Amino acid sequence: MSKIRVGIFFGGPSREREISFAGGRTVYDNLDKDLFEPVPIFVDSRKTLIELDWQYLYKGTIRDFYPPVEFVDGDYQVYMDSLDHLTKDEYQACIDAVGQRIDLSALADKIDVAFLALHGEYGEDGQLQGLLAALGIPYTGSGILSCALGMDKSEQKKFMSAAQFNTPEMVVITREAWQPATVANWLSQIADEIGYPVVIRPANQGSSIGVAIIYEPDDDAVTAAIDAAFFVERLDVVAWQAMSVEEQTTWMHHFIDIRGGLGLPVRVGSHTFYLPEELLHFLQNTSDQELYLEAVHAEQTVIAEAFIDGKEFSTIVIRKEDGKALALPPTEIRKGDQMYDYRSKYLPGLARKITPIDLPAQQITDIQRETERLFDYLSFKTYARIDGFIKADGSIYLNDPNTTSGMMPSSFFFHQAAEVGLSPSAFLTYIIEMSIRERGRESMQVGRHQTLEHHLGRLLSKKSDHASTKTKVAVILGGYSFERHISVESGRNIYEKLSSSADYEPIPVFLKGSEDGYALYQIPINLLLKDNADDISEKIEGYKVHPITMAVRAAGATTFGRYKSSGAVEQPVHLTFEELSDKVDAVFIALHGRPGEDGTLQRELEQVGLPYNGSQYQSSHITINKYETLQRLKQAGFVVADQVLISKHVFGRDKEGVLDRLQETITYPLIAKPVDDGCSSAVRKINTREDLVVYLNGIFRDNPELTDEQRSDLRLSYNEEFPAKDQVLIESLIESGEAAHFLEITGGLMTSYDDSGDLVYQMLEPSEALSGGEVLSLEEKFLAGEGQNITPARYTTTAQTYDYNHIAQQVKATLQGAAELLGVTGYARIDAFVRIHADGRAETIIIEVNSLPGMTPATCIFHQTAIAGLKPVDFIDHILRFGMQRINRQ
Repeated sequence: MSKIRVGIFFGGPSREREISFAGGRTVYDNLDKDLFEPVPIFVDSRKTLIELDWQYLYKGTIRDFYPPVEFVDGDYQVYMDSLDHLTKDEYQACIDAVGQRIDLSALADKIDVAFLALHGEYGEDGQLQGLLAALGIPYTGSGILSCALGMDKSEQKKFMSAAQFNTPEMVVITREAWQPATVANWLSQIADEIGYPVVIRPANQGSSIGVAIIYEPDDDAVTAAIDAAFFVERLDVVAWQAMSVEEQTTWMHHFIDIRGGLGLPVRVGSHTFYLPEELLHFLQNTSDQELYLEAVHAEQTVIAEAFIDGKEFSTIVIRKEDGKALALPPTEIRKGDQMYDYRSKYLPGLARKITPIDLPAQQITDIQRETERLFDYLSFKTYARIDGFIKADGSIYLNDPNTTSGMMPSSFFFHQAAEVGLSPSAFLTYIIEMSIRERGRESMQVGRHQTLEHHLGRLLSKKSDHASTKTKVAVILGGYSFERHISVESGRNIYEKLSSSADYEPIPVFLKGSEDGYALYQIPINLLLKDNADDISEKIEGYKVHPITMAVRAAGATTFGRYKSSGAVEQPVHLTFEELSDKVDAVFIALHGRPGEDGTLQRELEQVGLPYNGSQYQSSHITINKYETLQRLKQAGFVVADQVLISKHVFGRDKEGVLDRLQETITYPLIAKPVDDGCSSAVRKINTREDLVVYLNGIFRDNPELTDEQRSDLRLSYNEEFPAKDQVLIESLIESGEAAHFLEITGGLMTSYDDSGDLVYQMLEPSEALSGGEVLSLEEKFLAGEGQNITPARYTTTAQTYDYNHIAQQVKATLQGAAELLGVTGYARIDAFVRIHADGRAETIIIEVNSLPGMTPATCIFHQTAIAGLKPVDFIDHILRFGMQRINRQ
């Protein structure tokens, strides 16, 4: 039977386009390939529909591929919004470089159903829903009217108040009314009618963009927050011009980021600036002392509302087969004193999601009933995410009903579905099937949508017959290193991609323990989708299902039952390695740090005959240690940084002597890092001896927990971990020197066997890593929409005469030589700096080798395999098959 063609709509013109892009990729990867054929439809900022060539889905951000780099002058990555000067033919050339333009009239010939992963304008406001309805194409989620109501928070609250939902005191400010002459009156009204704390938010933005909380009376802070929510800025030009060139460049990078900054285009008086370089030149040369900058992507309405002091929660509400609303177990958001901002929402480990919310059962039920009531009242369809607060007195305030939820792997959308036993792939199937049914209920043409629904039902039946023939793979994740949260993100990503494939059945296995010993547990899907490794680890011991969750499972048993995997477990199951070998055919190690990258786990798996991904013991045991890795390379003639190991014992005995001897070898600034942790854990650029003392005192501490004073001295952000170690690696800072061009890269590789049985290395096109700070951060490496990874790396500039391939071949040869020397097999990532000299000579300085690189959805190794023609699931398949071939050859 033919599969159902699902057009996945993502991107769009809103400020949430990067989250939509990441969500679209998640849907594309997780759609069940037994049932669906995904069609990626990128909506650009001009609302043009583009069937995107699949490899661009695996870029880090939209700006990494669109507009194509050849259409962008300058050093800044910009959106299509900045290229207003393009002719019609040039614009079409941009589209042709990344995909195929789709006319609305041809859309029904390409897709059977539309999955809407768009946020904000043109995605959640009913515009696209209306177009699809006119074309007779069923789409996911709510209908036109519900979406329009769900978009504008100020209008929502009017309707909610009329239906006697609790709503906070609110002042609505229109853009037209927010003028210099009226500011004092607005501030007075806010103070009188709302008081403090006060929440300032744009009425039509999501993902916490433009939201601020002002806790104490402060007219300047409130004014700045309202300006920011309208996406305007009053710039002190004198102070700006006093910045260094580096500081001005950093300011511009933040300014053009549409999630927090104003973004481009921007209006200054009567002039509109489209490009960063134009705006920089103007600011550097203007004689004005203050300027009023106004984003073209603006907001028309801002809300000032009373702060609600209570537990914050989010609830996914769905429509069951019988047409009744059902609230899934509500999730409590714990984030300390910090606002639940963009970073906290989408980077694992920064906020805790407690599901169900930690409250008496009756209060949880009250939240469910109230969210269901709002779901029905606003006529939402299929699903919605409804956020709110519950106060100490039990009163419930629902403040943000959303007709489209974020669809990142860590989003509430999947997190709560897992509580009732649905994997992301299964939940997407439910969403599609139920949405087809909802559109059938709305349609004036009886039977049209029912035919599609019946076809999907037949495909589901066929899928269940095929389940027993799939290869079973244990995905081992978690662990106890400081990289454990990223391990969970990597493992989830591998699990989800395999679970949607036609060939594999993944089994999630959590590694729990410490350096003294560890154990393996097969975990149910709801634990896999918990927010971070610590949450999973805590819940394994004494595991029990909350009565509220049991009630929801019972209420939706008929709805959920047909989508669940037959091999899933209902509670954690301890597994020995022998039991694991009886249960699965292969293992994918998604661990980072010890015991996954040091060879320990690999030895255990080899003893029971299980194939696995990545390098074997001997190589892994070397590459886990950054000092030993580079020293071996140095002895073989590779160019590496100067290195000094400092031990806790020696430093504690003779601090000044250690520092004096260090300065004889390495000068400031220098790089300090743990010798055996990755994922940017505690990697710092150190500029002075005093800063190094603070760093070493922190990392050599006796108490595992940091004091408040230590956290302050180390300038750690909220919830940022900092390891305690017995050894620290000090390296010389690698700089450009006499090179004509200098860049940081990360290069992937994979291996295979040729027909003669010889090992063959395939070097992927390295990515150029652009850091927003002194070193690449955790967010830049792993958070979708954050880092700038340009793939392939830009080895050449307009001032140089040698060609790309001349440089690329030299760099790849060095990386491959290092991998061969270290015995790396399977796949790996090698980080390095490249100095390109005027004579065309490339000098590659290797930093570290990762035998189990991060496999989160945003990691750049997927950008590189895409250039090689491999989708992520194909790359994972290649890795697994190599492991199986390797063990068969032993």
